[in-house]
Amino acid sequence: MTKAQTKPAPRRATSRRKPAATARAAPPPPVTSWIAQKRDGGELDDGAIRTVIDGASRGTIPDYQLSALLMAIVWRGLTPRELVTWLDAMVSSGDRMRLGRIAGTKVDKHSTGGVGDKVSLCLAPLVAACGVPVPMMSGRSLGHTGGTLDKLDAIPGFRSALAPRAFERVLARAGLVLAGQSATLAPADRRLYALRDATATVESIPLIASSILSKKIAEGADALVMDVKVGRGAFLPDRARARRLARTIVDLGRRAGLRTVALLTAMDQPLGRAIGNACELAEALEVLRGGGPTDTRALTMRLGAEMLVLGGQAPDLEAAAARIERAIASGAGLERLRRCVELQGGDPRVIDDPGRLPRARHQVVVRARQRGAVTRLDAGTLGRAATRLGAGRMRQEDRIDPGVGILLHRKEGDPVDAGEALCTVSFADPRRWAGVRAQVADAFTIEARATAQGTRGARLVLERIE
Repeated sequence: MTKAQTKPAPRRATSRRKPAATARAAPPPPVTSWIAQKRDGGELDDGAIRTVIDGASRGTIPDYQLSALLMAIVWRGLTPRELVTWLDAMVSSGDRMRLGRIAGTKVDKHSTGGVGDKVSLCLAPLVAACGVPVPMMSGRSLGHTGGTLDKLDAIPGFRSALAPRAFERVLARAGLVLAGQSATLAPADRRLYALRDATATVESIPLIASSILSKKIAEGADALVMDVKVGRGAFLPDRARARRLARTIVDLGRRAGLRTVALLTAMDQPLGRAIGNACELAEALEVLRGGGPTDTRALTMRLGAEMLVLGGQAPDLEAAAARIERAIASGAGLERLRRCVELQGGDPRVIDDPGRLPRARHQVVVRARQRGAVTRLDAGTLGRAATRLGAGRMRQEDRIDPGVGILLHRKEGDPVDAGEALCTVSFADPRRWAGVRAQVADAFTIEARATAQGTRGARLVLERIE
């Protein structure tokens, strides 16, 4: 038999392998049923809540379902049990800072936002100078209320985006850190907040409280002082709703192991005299040098005193206020801020020379049209005008001009003659100024002197809740 005729080798007997059974995909969570349940006033069980928050952080639940559930929560609220689970799931959705290597009780402060509210910039270094570590995780402006991070951005080179190790390192060396929310801390909050902003569901008290506290707990704070603004320039103008938010945050914080005190503070007129970013930073530096407007300094002292008591560095508010006064007089607070700015990459020369801060190209003085006294100064109107000029943002993607701002020369209760300066407006775009000129002038109500009596002495701290 030739090679070509060689018989093929017999086939080896093999057993045909059956294809491996594919793993069955887990059924999708019944989000639609949970939406309907909450819409109709029912309670979600713990498992449903944790699944929703996990799906929000991982992106496995679509925006339209999350948005529908958020709207149902706006209408129906969350029970105390639901809210505790919601908060715990938010914190657990990402990393949690462990600051145990830093001695002392770590105390943060958070404001619901107002016009001219630059208190964090002078408060944090003063409290740190008195021995209380301050891990301050702040936000950016949206709408007419300013953001601490935007004010810090006016410092050349300053970095607010810090990795967890850098966050801890700055806190250990300066006694304070001023940073934004890390992408790995409470990531569910980042997605839910973006959806709330786009779907008119921001003003839900349970959702506000859990959003604030999830970041504070994740950053490693042991205690918190809340500054809940009330009035025309506040996020929640109505005092009853502001009180309800404060009470919710205090009670929820306590349940989560975060000691919390809340103050309701007035925001009918702007705080201090500067509205903007670079100009507000300059005013905070004045306070650290022992000057600054009376109301800015007074609120800094009061919030700082609350933080020192929570941090175990003073037995009562009076003793705490005295310690803060000494930190101002000695320059210790100013030195702490200088150290923090340098550690976060900023130019420390700004601390001693605010003239290095950005300034807008144009300035216009707005003058009184009649003699009398300022009986009303509308914070919301001025905040919206400053935003339109470029000091704030109406959308997350808007760019801020740090040199834009409004400097007030008269406030409620101040006498004024016709032609005297009410405020100086700094701006870059004359067309934007033309669009808000009347708005700025109308923010000041001037009447006969007699009707203005008593407005200057209006209370700054309205209530304390613990």
